[in-house]
Amino acid sequence: MIALVAGATRGTGRGIAVELGAIGATVYCTGRSTRARRSEMNRPETIEETAGLVTEAGGTGIAVQVDHLDPAQVRALVERIDKEHGRLDVLVNDVWGGDALFEWDTPVWEHDLDNGLRLLRLAIDTHLITSHHALPLLIRNPGGLVVEVTDGTTDYNATRYRVSPFYDLAKVSVNRLAFGQAHDLHPHGGTAVALTPGFLRSEAMLENFGVTEETWRDAVAQEPTFAVSETPAYVGRAVAALATDPGRQRWSGRSVSSGELAREYGFTDVDGSRPDVWRYITEVREPGRTADPDDYR
Repeated sequence: MIALVAGATRGTGRGIAVELGAIGATVYCTGRSTRARRSEMNRPETIEETAGLVTEAGGTGIAVQVDHLDPAQVRALVERIDKEHGRLDVLVNDVWGGDALFEWDTPVWEHDLDNGLRLLRLAIDTHLITSHHALPLLIRNPGGLVVEVTDGTTDYNATRYRVSPFYDLAKVSVNRLAFGQAHDLHPHGGTAVALTPGFLRSEAMLENFGVTEETWRDAVAQEPTFAVSETPAYVGRAVAALATDPGRQRWSGRSVSSGELAREYGFTDVDGSRPDVWRYITEVREPGRTADPDDYR
């Protein structure tokens, strides 16, 4: 299996790349942060680290520095994959990079315009540019899989305001991108799915709460919903389940969460639980009810 995880430097992308490695895939891990140079995110994680973790998991990790806003760089990447393998079986569009660009609960006229437009370019244009260049290789063989990673399912986002108009538009658009690509891929036997993780224990989120993966439960006192959080491996296992399912076309065009796919495929997070924070939010937190978070794990 040959996979491209665009935006594999950290968080969800890293978790997906590693879990694809665990099923033996060759994974091209792309991003802007390398050992030699950091992106504007200015974080320590690198694509070389991710590629090493993929290989440790049992696959073959290949780190390639790519700015997915640059069509020439993306074109060169796909040409390299074609030259080295002649096929692409899985494309994961996980590029984001907008954490420092959005302002919580800020109306569009007060939000920094340059930051908002940059956020949209990073969240949407990168995915379109990557699919434009990568899908001709993916459809060369029937059965290819495209996963669009976002925040919130189509149903959840349709009735809720997500952070700011810029953030809201970005996350809704990525769900719709999967729907549109499903239409385009159907004649070629391909599948496109929009996938959202839950409350993710990413490197940045753990750092934000001042905890580690070993001590993450200490953060529940600050944020009770964190009790239903999940590791990046969980959403990675969701992608691995889709990639190894010969009947995955039944998901094409749909918007799903890691928790929903865990119930369907039977995989768990690293601790053996099945977190479903979106169900917890809609059934417990939003209506102001009380429940044992472990009932949603």
